[in-house]
Amino acid sequence: MNKIILLFLITILLGCFNKTEIQHRPIAMATTNMQSATTSFYNLSAKTLDGQVVALEQYKGKKIVVLNVASECGYTPQYADWEKFYKENKDKAVVLGFPCNQFMGQEPGDASQIKSFCQKNYGVTFPIFEKINVKGDDKSPVYAWLTDKSQNGWNTKEPTWNFCKYLINEKGELVDFFASAIKPDNEEFLKAWKK
Repeated sequence: MNKIILLFLITILLGCFNKTEIQHRPIAMATTNMQSATTSFYNLSAKTLDGQVVALEQYKGKKIVVLNVASECGYTPQYADWEKFYKENKDKAVVLGFPCNQFMGQEPGDASQIKSFCQKNYGVTFPIFEKINVKGDDKSPVYAWLTDKSQNGWNTKEPTWNFCKYLINEKGELVDFFASAIKPDNEEFLKAWKK
């Protein structure tokens, strides 16, 4: 019985810290293969944890980092990293968190539990939206746009784990994708961020 539990824990850790997760699609590749996006990120809307509909056009003119977040993952401490980034760059950027329970059930809470967890443990003030699916046939419209090159112009990559990042420029164009291990101080992220 103990061997089964140990194997289960090892499987979780390997999944959560998969070395391939540190890779991302560089902005140079994105722009080389970029087609014309058919719709804008600003045409989308999403519901907050409180059920309020937010038109994403309100973030026009700012860079946007979209994260799929979870409360019970090895990457969960990134809430603190992205909160710090958000506070330091509020005038020109916004971080949008989308809770998702599709990766080994690591976001089991309801809206009030998620909100409480984020505020109590990490002091999160950046917008957190309702729990959604980020992959598969029933993914949310936001993630359908982020992962469909006919809509966004180039990208088809769905999140492979919690805390994947999509970077959108001030014009509402998707410019880069970063996997789970990438934090705001990562050299590749900073290079894409500064463009």
